[in-house]
Amino acid sequence: MSAPMLMSERALRRDPRYWLARIHALPRPESGVLRIMNVCGGHERTITHAGLRQALPDYLHMIPGPGCPVCVCPEEDIHAAVALSLMDHVIVATFGDMVRVPCNAPKRGPRSLQDAQARGGRVVPVASPADVLILARQNPEKKIVFFAAGFETTTAPIAALLSQPGLPDNLLLLLSARQTWPAIAHLLDSDEAGFDALIAPGHVATIMGADQWRFVAEKHALPTAVAGFTPELLLQAIHAVMAQAARNSPQLENCYPQCVTAEGNARAQFLMDAVFTIQDAPWRGIGIFAESGYACRPALAGHDARVHFPQVFDDAEARRGEMPAGCDCARVVLGRITPPQCRLYGRGCHPQNPVGPCMVSDEGACRIWWSSGAVTPTDRAMA
Repeated sequence: MSAPMLMSERALRRDPRYWLARIHALPRPESGVLRIMNVCGGHERTITHAGLRQALPDYLHMIPGPGCPVCVCPEEDIHAAVALSLMDHVIVATFGDMVRVPCNAPKRGPRSLQDAQARGGRVVPVASPADVLILARQNPEKKIVFFAAGFETTTAPIAALLSQPGLPDNLLLLLSARQTWPAIAHLLDSDEAGFDALIAPGHVATIMGADQWRFVAEKHALPTAVAGFTPELLLQAIHAVMAQAARNSPQLENCYPQCVTAEGNARAQFLMDAVFTIQDAPWRGIGIFAESGYACRPALAGHDARVHFPQVFDDAEARRGEMPAGCDCARVVLGRITPPQCRLYGRGCHPQNPVGPCMVSDEGACRIWWSSGAVTPTDRAMA
């Protein structure tokens, strides 16, 4: 094949219309429908904002999955962070989305870090772990509590921060980090997984490796593909799992080789293993998933907020498992319902007045669908 023809093929593969044509050329499944779960909130944002649902065959159901770390951050950790921010000698630093995430607090008390800030609490939004280090050095007289919720992609730079020599004594970590794959394993081990194929998260796979998702295809016989984040990369992965389903040959395909290898980032994995252990951990409104949470190793006890403020966390434990009345965020996170099927969506829960976490984060399905124009419970077809 000549070089011009090769370049033409490469250009075609960067055009979403190329992949849409190939997708529409595939046969309709015998069951009449193919349900594909996209784990990552970033994938859901691209699918929704690019209008891919409307462009795909009507027998394809794209299901938002549990890829929003803010949405699954335990209720009790939010309560603890709010309480800490109201202490005179504490500053709570956190990523921007967490500032507005509400918890199920009494009306007389603050429901979020934003509410606590309005009542005199010290809360500083940060963009990266490096910002927390600067904050700690600039405020040596305060305890700087880094409230960190995230999946593996966020946990790796946090581990890099904690691996630095000479950490300030006043820098403490309130870690609410989770592994992604146990949520999918939980769904697949349940009576009804709710999906027939999986689009695995590209950013997580960049750190942990594509092979982490091999169990979906090999143990559960579901077509699986790791995807990037542009429309054409997502459509390539959707085509991959559809073609696997058509051939009845489930396997793992890496459709994001630009960034993802089979093994992942060995250095990042080493740092995470050096400072954190894996333990069973709660997911907000859902319950405890085995081996899904990160926790500080004993050697980091001097920087563990849970060790420094045991009473705060003991008090917060009384809130474990709570969700606001009527909030269906847990069912949205698990792909059991679409955002507009939540009882509160468009009926008091919206970005200006979020009741549940899925309406806060830009990786939350409710916030994504709302921003796409699905603003009432009857607008389900718009997202």
